[in-house]
Amino acid sequence: MPIKYNPFFTITPEMAQQLIAIESNKQTIENAPITVKTLAHLRETARLKTIHYSTQIEGNRLSQEEVKKVLIQQKNFPGRERDEQEVRGYYAALKYLNQCSTNNKPLTEKTIQTLHALVMAHGRTRVKPSPYRTSQNVIRESLSRTIVYLPPEAHDVEPLMHALVTWIHKNKKRIPCPLLAGIAHYQFVTIHPYFDGNGKTARLLTTLILHQGGYGLKGMYSLEEYYAKNLGDYYQALSIGPSHNYYFGRAEADITPWLSYFCAGMYASFEAVKREALLAAHRGEPDQTPLLRTLDPRQRKALELFVEFETITAQQIGQLLGLGARSASALCQKWVNQSFLTIIDPSRKARRYGLAQKFKRILEQTNLQSATQF
Repeated sequence: MPIKYNPFFTITPEMAQQLIAIESNKQTIENAPITVKTLAHLRETARLKTIHYSTQIEGNRLSQEEVKKVLIQQKNFPGRERDEQEVRGYYAALKYLNQCSTNNKPLTEKTIQTLHALVMAHGRTRVKPSPYRTSQNVIRESLSRTIVYLPPEAHDVEPLMHALVTWIHKNKKRIPCPLLAGIAHYQFVTIHPYFDGNGKTARLLTTLILHQGGYGLKGMYSLEEYYAKNLGDYYQALSIGPSHNYYFGRAEADITPWLSYFCAGMYASFEAVKREALLAAHRGEPDQTPLLRTLDPRQRKALELFVEFETITAQQIGQLLGLGARSASALCQKWVNQSFLTIIDPSRKARRYGLAQKFKRILEQTNLQSATQF
C-alpha cells in the first residue's frame, strides 16, 4: 500500500471555542506575575503527576506520593520493583524531553526512538534509540483475549513513522499546535511501532510537540492526569474506525472524536494552571516575571540547580541540558559574560560557578531553597 498520511477531521464549534480558550489561558498565564517559588511548586507537582498518571494508565501500582519517594528519596517498595523501574524510566525520558525542548532540538525519528528507549530502560540514561518492531503485534482485551486492534504489518512501520514525522514538520505552521499534537498522538498509537511502551511514548511525543510549539507553560500542567481520570473516554476516543484492522478503515477514519477529547483535556489543564497563577497573583507575591523574562529557556532551567547547590560546575550544566563537556564549559563562560553566573573557583580543573546576585535574591526572597525539586 502507498504510505501517506492525510488525517481527516472537522473542527467543531465546541473545539473552536476550546482552542480560543486555550490560547487565551496561555496568554493569561504567560503574563501573570509568577514567582520562582510558585513556578517551582507548579512544575514539581505537574512533573510528579505526569510520571504517576502516565505509568498508572499502564497498570503501575505506585501512588503519587510513592513515586515522589522513589525519585527523590531513592526509596524501594519490595514486591513492586517493576513499578519502580517503570517510574525511573519515565522520569529519564521526561528529562531527555526537557533537554530537547530547552535546546530546541528538531523532532526526528531518532528523538522518538530515544524517548522509547529511555521509557523501557528502567532508569538507565545511556541508551541506544529503539529500533521499530520487526514482526506483527496484536492488542487484545485482557479478559476475553478478543482482538481489539491489529496494527499495520512490520514492513510498513518504518515508512509510516517517516511519513508521520515529515507530516508534523510540514504542518507546524498550518495547523494549530494543540491539534498537531493530538493528531501525532493518535497516529503514533495507530502505527504502534513497538511491542510495548507505545502509550507512554505517544504521550511523551505529544508533550514534546506542545512544548516546542510554545504550549509547554514551563511544564506546569499534566495532560496525563486528565487521561487517567477519564481513562474510559481516553481509550474510547482512540478506538476509531469501522474495523479493528489497520488496513480496513483505521487509517482513513474521521478522528474528530479523538481531537474533541484531546482539546477538552488541554482546555481543562490550562484552566487549572490559570487558576493557580491568578491565585498566586492575588496573594500579593512579588512579581518576578520581568526579571525571569530576561533569561533564556536554558538559563531558567539552570536555576533549578541553585535550588539544591550553592555553586555548580559546567559538568552539572551539561548533565542538565544534555551538552558535552566543551559545549557546557563554553555556555558557562557565555553566561558569566552575560552576568548570569559568577566564577567562584577559577581553577580550570575544579571551576565552580555561582548565581549572579540579582538572581540569587530571587531565590532568597521566595525561600525557593525549601521547595523540593528533582
